[in-house]
Amino acid sequence: MFARVPLAVRSWPAWWRARPPSVKDGALAATLTALAFVPTLSVIGAQLGDLPRRPADALAVVLTVAQSAPLALRSRHPAACLAVIGAAFAVHQALGCPPTFASIGFYLALFTAGAHQARHRRTLAAAVSAGYAALAVVLSWWGSANRISDFLAFYLVLAVIWMAGAVLRRWRAEEAERRRLGALAAGAEERARIARELHDVVTHHVTAIVVQADAAQFLVGTAPERAGQGLAAIGDTGRRALTELRHLLGVLEATGDDALTQRTPGLDNLADLVEQARVSGQPVELTEHGERLPQPVDVELAAYRVVQEALTNAIKHATGRPTRVTVHHRAGHLDIEVTTDGSAPLEGPAVPSGGRGLDGLRRRIQMLNGELSAGARPGGGFSVRALIPLRSTA
Repeated sequence: MFARVPLAVRSWPAWWRARPPSVKDGALAATLTALAFVPTLSVIGAQLGDLPRRPADALAVVLTVAQSAPLALRSRHPAACLAVIGAAFAVHQALGCPPTFASIGFYLALFTAGAHQARHRRTLAAAVSAGYAALAVVLSWWGSANRISDFLAFYLVLAVIWMAGAVLRRWRAEEAERRRLGALAAGAEERARIARELHDVVTHHVTAIVVQADAAQFLVGTAPERAGQGLAAIGDTGRRALTELRHLLGVLEATGDDALTQRTPGLDNLADLVEQARVSGQPVELTEHGERLPQPVDVELAAYRVVQEALTNAIKHATGRPTRVTVHHRAGHLDIEVTTDGSAPLEGPAVPSGGRGLDGLRRRIQMLNGELSAGARPGGGFSVRALIPLRSTA
C-alpha cells in the first residue's frame, strides 16, 4: 500500500509556480546569502586569482552579501544585478578575500542577463568582457599564478553560461510566437466554424421559406386552402430557424449549460429534417440500415449537417425532384448518401447560392478524418456521400 500524500504537500509545487518572479528571486537571494556563511560550503566558491588571502573582515562580509543579495532584482533589472554582482566579484577576487559560496551569484546573474536582458545585449556582453579582461590584468599584475590559458578557460565558462541564458531566451521567444500563431489559427478556425454553422442553419431554413412562399403565391388564386397550409409551413420553418439560431448563439456564449449539448441536432433529428423538406414540396424518402449507436456530439452534428446541406441544395436546384436519404450504420463508420433524380431543375424562381456550403461541409468531415464526395450521377441527378468514422462515447 502506498501512503497518501497530504494535500498541502501535493499543492505546494503548484503554489510555488504561481508566485510572482519577485518572490522567487527574493527567496533565491536570501537562500544563497544564508548558505554563503556556512563554512563547509566555502570550498565551492569560485577562486580566480589565487592571491594571498586576507582575513575575513567586515569588507569581506560586505562583498559576500553584494554577490548574492542583488539576485532579488535579477528578473526585473538583470543588467543592474549583473553589474553590482560582477563588481563585487571582481573586488573580492582582487583583494584575495576568503572563498565564498556567494560567488555562485555571479554565474546566476550572468545566466539571468543572457535570458532576460531585452535591450543593449551586445553592449552588456562587451562591458562584461572588458571588465573581465581588466580583472585578469589586475590579478596578473598583483602576482596571480594563473596563466593566460587559465583566464581564457574561465572566460569560456562564462561565455557558455551567457549563451545558455540566450538559448533559453530564444526558446521562450519561439514558444511565445508559436502560441501566438496557434491562437491566431484557433481564432481563424473558430470563425470558420461559426460561419459554417450560420451557413448551414440560415441557408437551409431561408431556402425552405423562399420555396414555400413562392409556392403559396402561385396557389393563392387557385387553391386558397393549400396556400394557407403553405403560409403555416412558412411560420413553422421560421420558428425552427429562430430556435436553432438561439441554440447556436447559446453555444457561442459558452455558458457551459449541458442542455445546449443535448439540443444539438443529430441522427435522431433526421426524420424531422426530412419532414421539413417534404413540407417545402420536396419528395424525400429516408432509409436507415444497421443498428444506430450513440456517438459524440461532433459526429452526430456532422451527419445531420450532411443531410441538411444535401436537402438544401436539392430544394434550391432540383425543386420537386425525388430525393433519397440513405444512412448505413456500419461497423466502423457511418455511410450517408443523399441522391436527387433528374438532369435539370424544374421551372421556378431561382434561389441564390453562395457556393460555400459543400466546401465548409467537406472541411467539417475532414476534421473527423472522414470523406465527402459530391457530384453529378451518371444517369442524371446529383449525389452527396459522406463517410464518417465512428467513435465510442464510453
